[in-house]
Amino acid sequence: MTISKRDQVQLQAAEAMDEPYELGTDSLPQPGTPRGSVTEYRLDNSERFPGTKRRYWVYVPAQYTPDHPANLMVFQDGDWYLRPNVNAHVVFDNLIHRGEMPVCIGVFVEPGDSGPGNPLWGGDTNRNVEYDTLSDAYAQFLLDELIPRLPVAVTDSATRRAICGHSSGGICAFTAAWERPDAFGNVVSHCGSFVNIRGGHEYPSLIRRTERKPLRVFLQTGDRDLDVVFGNWPIANRDMASALAYRGYEYELVIGEGGHTLQHGGAIFPDTMRWLWGRT
Repeated sequence: MTISKRDQVQLQAAEAMDEPYELGTDSLPQPGTPRGSVTEYRLDNSERFPGTKRRYWVYVPAQYTPDHPANLMVFQDGDWYLRPNVNAHVVFDNLIHRGEMPVCIGVFVEPGDSGPGNPLWGGDTNRNVEYDTLSDAYAQFLLDELIPRLPVAVTDSATRRAICGHSSGGICAFTAAWERPDAFGNVVSHCGSFVNIRGGHEYPSLIRRTERKPLRVFLQTGDRDLDVVFGNWPIANRDMASALAYRGYEYELVIGEGGHTLQHGGAIFPDTMRWLWGRT
């Protein structure tokens, strides 16, 4: 498939536009707030995705104690969430310290570093195979290969586990929870790619035709998000929200002014965590 000039322009505009969002104090280091640790690891021998290698980081809050299994949140494209446009680990520091979210381990995972790339925009990673495929493969990778390697004790309760991602990572988060609601009970999707990259446009119909699963879902997108050959991201996320409402899910849809970036999602991330963890 050849990318059209229109799609090139749309992609560049959606990723490079100015957006009226900045991080607030909840997302910045605060005096007197204990800081957790962030440690980098590698997984070089995946059985689920042979031939791939990846980095991942584990955030452990200062309040963690081994005798109390902690909540768990897994981030796809993990490096993006550790960067200053989100500062997810800093948000955790601040909200845990103030008792606004429970003690929570953060696992920030990168996609496999070798693969066929994106069917439209190229590249040479395994990201779109792992993230956009509608199956339990990625969930099983997390549950069988990555989570058992964690150097800390985490809960087995799905209601105290969450999974998060941006773009293809957003639909990946939903797919993992959809396939394994016994393992992940909460989803955060930023600019989720619920479009026809690998069949993701089928989700609204599938949600409507399937008995409600024990999931809580937070969706975010921008009104200037992508509109390319795969589909229209704002429409796709509205369709997801409508389907979730039809089936009686607890969900939120927040639409900002921006494009296909984490600027809006990062700015509202502290409030998203309050919504996510407010009942655990």
